[in-house]
Amino acid sequence: MTQRIYDSHEQAVVDFVPQNAGRVGIYVCGPTVQSSPHIGHLRSALVYDQMRRWFRATGHDVTLIRNVTDIDDKILDNARIAAEAGGSEEWWALAYRVEREFTAAYDALGVLAPTYEPRATANIQEMVQLIEQLIERGHAYQANDGSASVYFDTASWPDYGSLTRQQRDQMEDAADSEPVGKRDPRDFALWKAHRDTEPDTASWPSPWGRGRPGWHIECSAMAARYLGDAFDIHGGGLDLRFPHHENELAQSRAAGQGFARHWIHNGLVNTGGQKMSKSLGNSLFAADLLAQTRPIVLRYFLGSAHYRSTLEYSAGSLDEAAAAFGRIEGFLERAEEYMVASAEDPLAGAAAAQLYLGPLDGAATTESLPAAFTQAMLDDFAIPQALAVLHEAVRAGNSAIDSGDGDVLLHRAIEVVAMLDVLGLDPRDSLWGAASGNAAADTALDALVVGLIQQRADARANKDFATSDAIRDRLAGAGIILEDSPTGTRWSHA
Repeated sequence: MTQRIYDSHEQAVVDFVPQNAGRVGIYVCGPTVQSSPHIGHLRSALVYDQMRRWFRATGHDVTLIRNVTDIDDKILDNARIAAEAGGSEEWWALAYRVEREFTAAYDALGVLAPTYEPRATANIQEMVQLIEQLIERGHAYQANDGSASVYFDTASWPDYGSLTRQQRDQMEDAADSEPVGKRDPRDFALWKAHRDTEPDTASWPSPWGRGRPGWHIECSAMAARYLGDAFDIHGGGLDLRFPHHENELAQSRAAGQGFARHWIHNGLVNTGGQKMSKSLGNSLFAADLLAQTRPIVLRYFLGSAHYRSTLEYSAGSLDEAAAAFGRIEGFLERAEEYMVASAEDPLAGAAAAQLYLGPLDGAATTESLPAAFTQAMLDDFAIPQALAVLHEAVRAGNSAIDSGDGDVLLHRAIEVVAMLDVLGLDPRDSLWGAASGNAAADTALDALVVGLIQQRADARANKDFATSDAIRDRLAGAGIILEDSPTGTRWSHA
């Protein structure tokens, strides 16, 4: 059972073998917390959540690091613009507020929290040390204009451009805020000198003078700190390949690190057939999407395309996703009701339904999954094919209910629950909250207890008090308390 992944550096599907057996280390570029999260951010976070869950299902211990860039030109610019308009929010307060928006959106979507989520501002010393190593090795230099800025010397690293298959002389100039003082316009900033127009709180001391880190050095330093000099997978959006990931790779390898053994990039999102961008005004913000549909339906939609493909969003996308996911939920409810109704002992039937259909909460393993589903996931995380297997199991399960084949139903139901668990889509999982997480189970339990209450009422009407008492005792043993009144009998949990 060999995992296959598309390695963006090799530009080919390759065998994935972790550098440490049974353990997978993943670094994912997280958000630059300048403004509210949009659909692209959600899609990217979900892609790596799906991969993480799959690695866990195949028996791996996964360490996933997702950083937060909380110091950046755009953060400072947005805080300045707001201040000029009469606002009083400091740049660091803006960054923290937006970071919390991202966390809330990820949580709502059922994205598991990373193993650790380092902030750039908490790792300045590691960045300074990495820059010092690059200077010592002859791959970085202090600006020749006398400022504190430090640049990576792209000409000093022959492999520069290998990730994106570009020749250095054909590359765009680096988009730094301070282009002066460079040896070459393609050299990129490792350390940016403090400017008088920026707040003092946005600068730190360094051997070259006060300033702040460049964007690219942040991820190199944090990945090495929390995953070591070499780790398994570096992930991020396709738009980060150049210059961000190209520069990360160059500076980390130039410093003597093995860095990422594999690179994975997820596709972007189109809206109305156009690439989403602020300039076009077609951004879809997370808060608006979460207000339009149930979070689990949004997760289903965002995770339904292959991670390397462009995700197309249109006005009817969420309705289509709701209909498709509704068929899955409908099967779970039918299966649970069938198992309860077909059991000779209703209480035993409810217990069986909970045992076989209850949420796994991330405990699924490949042993309970259909072979076709496992094969799809091993083939570069082919989620569309995996979902096809899921829906086929739902159809087969519904047919088994219609024909009264309990054995086939049970087999299919176990498969469906296991597949949903791997995909983070079990509606009864605790991550979706108690209100929605156990709706099917609560419905089945209510129907079961109401039926027994009616049996008890019939027994009492026939003066069969032995049966009446026996039903009360059985319910009490299951944690159900009955309360008789002139208007009927009510039940509650003990």
